[in-house]
Amino acid sequence: MPVFAYSARTVGGELKQDEIELPTRDEVIKYLRKRRLIPVTVRVKPKEIKLGMKRKVKTREMVVLTRQFATMINAGLPLVKALQILAEQVTNPTIQAAIEKVVHDVESGDTLAHALKEHPKLFSPLYVNMVDAGEAGGILDTILLRLATFLEKADALARKVKGAMIYPAVVFSVAALAIAILLLFVIPTFESMFASFNQELPLPTRIVIGLSNFLQGYWLWLLIGGVVAGVLFRRWVATSSGRLLFDRMLLRAPLLGPLVRKSAIARFTRTLSTLLSAGVNILEGMEITARTAGNRVIHDAVIESRASIAGGKSISEPLRQSGVFPPMVTQMINVGEETGDLDGMLGKIADFYEDEVDVAVESLLKALEPAMIVILGTIVGGMIIAMYLPIFGMVNAVQG
Repeated sequence: MPVFAYSARTVGGELKQDEIELPTRDEVIKYLRKRRLIPVTVRVKPKEIKLGMKRKVKTREMVVLTRQFATMINAGLPLVKALQILAEQVTNPTIQAAIEKVVHDVESGDTLAHALKEHPKLFSPLYVNMVDAGEAGGILDTILLRLATFLEKADALARKVKGAMIYPAVVFSVAALAIAILLLFVIPTFESMFASFNQELPLPTRIVIGLSNFLQGYWLWLLIGGVVAGVLFRRWVATSSGRLLFDRMLLRAPLLGPLVRKSAIARFTRTLSTLLSAGVNILEGMEITARTAGNRVIHDAVIESRASIAGGKSISEPLRQSGVFPPMVTQMINVGEETGDLDGMLGKIADFYEDEVDVAVESLLKALEPAMIVILGTIVGGMIIAMYLPIFGMVNAVQG
């Protein structure tokens, strides 16, 4: 039997909200009227959703949803009607269930921001706070368009960084698999052939055969050790000190560090610029930005800046002292504070560093490609040469 959530007014005009389990909506209305209550809304209560168990929500889906929502609000559709249309047309069941619950909450008297806040895995604190600012200022459609633009830029930035990471990871994974196949299946064939030579094998050959025997005898333990090491590493990174140390190491890494730093600065400045331009106060904006920084070192620097602002000081000085942000960034932020155009200046910094991420990704891939060719060529070529050294030695002995 379905559960209905209803809101109804008493004869005196008082609004009451409750839930009841009855077969149909008409039965609920009859029930209310018998108790001299005037029905306002009667809807089937949406089932509780667990976003983690449902289909994954892609950033692109949230961008489309936000743009459609902004278009309908701008066209003059009532808020609830716009939400109902969104719930009907989305194909992702996770989003659909969440929007249906938002419709119910808004109809029950909640603000849109508060209703969205109940679904933190779908609507981030940044999303909720910007919607809240849009509702308060009467510019919800404008804020939603800014949100969609922000989500698109954030998704593009994340894709660039992931692309730079995935390419070398795939190449090295395929190479590791090829080397493992050589050691497990090809080298043993050579070893049995060399056993009939009755002569001492060259050192490189003995090393490769030793590696093959070790891998054949201990591959299961190596696999288990790798899994355990991975689990321990994830637990270590999940700790406060571990996350801080790991993120600091990332920023200092020779090739990867500049890319990580530039993408973190672009994310920080774009997020804070978007929040400030939407009317979110700077203290709340800094707190949200710190949580979405993606790097613990950046997070700590932003939190220190927030404390500085709360104490009546500037935002740029703690960022400069952190050593994470380049002088150009802190100086431009300082100019933005002095001129009263902080959100505009942050947007310019974000545009610059998003372009810098493109250059950094291209430079990283250009540096990695020859390095990977040399490393993999040396390993595979060295193994092949080591296997043919005894054959060359035998041919020379025969010719001699």
